[in-house]
Amino acid sequence: MLQGHIWGVVAILFSAIVWGTTGTAATFAPDVSAAAIGAAAMGVGGIAQALVAARGIAQSRTVLWHQRRFLVIGAVSVAIYPLAFYGAMRLAGVTVGTVITIGSAPLLSALIEYFLDRRHLTVRWSIGAFVGLIGMGMICIAENPSHGDMVDGGNMLLGTCLGLIGGLTYALYSWSARKMMLQGTRSSIAMGATFGLGGILLMPVLFMTGGPFLASWTNAFVGIYMAAVPMFLGYLAFGFGLARVPASMATVITLLEPVVAAVLAVLIIGERLPNIGWIGVGLVVGCLVIITMPPPRQRRPRATPQPQPEQT
Repeated sequence: MLQGHIWGVVAILFSAIVWGTTGTAATFAPDVSAAAIGAAAMGVGGIAQALVAARGIAQSRTVLWHQRRFLVIGAVSVAIYPLAFYGAMRLAGVTVGTVITIGSAPLLSALIEYFLDRRHLTVRWSIGAFVGLIGMGMICIAENPSHGDMVDGGNMLLGTCLGLIGGLTYALYSWSARKMMLQGTRSSIAMGATFGLGGILLMPVLFMTGGPFLASWTNAFVGIYMAAVPMFLGYLAFGFGLARVPASMATVITLLEPVVAAVLAVLIIGERLPNIGWIGVGLVVGCLVIITMPPPRQRRPRATPQPQPEQT
């Protein structure tokens, strides 16, 4: 049980790391719109997941039909999430959009589990989430001024709203996929069906906005990378992890994503991260340590010796 928990944490950490590369990758295709990048990443990546799991999905169609409520919630959330997330980054800035979306997801996920599953939050989760959100706020404050372009108030407000929608849909598809897994559906089938259906919903958006991907090899490579690595491999690993840890813990672990994005921006794009930003990075890493440490083993109480009956 403990070993499965550890591997689940490792899988979600891998997801957070590869997801953190998307912002840097998108900078290599500035002519491609946020909607096109989101639709290509989640749409093509989601359909690829469904194709890999096609045999299992076909064999589990009766079970999936009984789980159709969770499947529809997850698929619609998958279709909305990338449009909201990449729209938030385009309007409010990469760092702010990422922080709002990823930072709001653990809190929204915990609320979903509390109201729909009656799952109470642990003190450790609350402390870890609080530390992580403070760290993300520091990263946001530190890095936002380093983006030379100023974001006007209207775009910032709209970007913030889109970020919150992104956080909610992220929390919803994580919750719905985990519910399907807890009811006996294998993670590859639950994620493949959810993301495959969501990917189909995104295809019209990709057809309408995806023309710039064909304008250059660089744009095409960015689209292929986004679909194959962060979305396909990343969500396969995320589904593996979701089957082993609660959705609220999984979304907190993915707070590592903005840290990876900020570090890559420094190393590859050449942005500067002030000291307060590095403190924020340290707090997010501390948050991950707090919530992912296995609970301490409780000592078994020593058995008190039973009095022996007196022999007569």
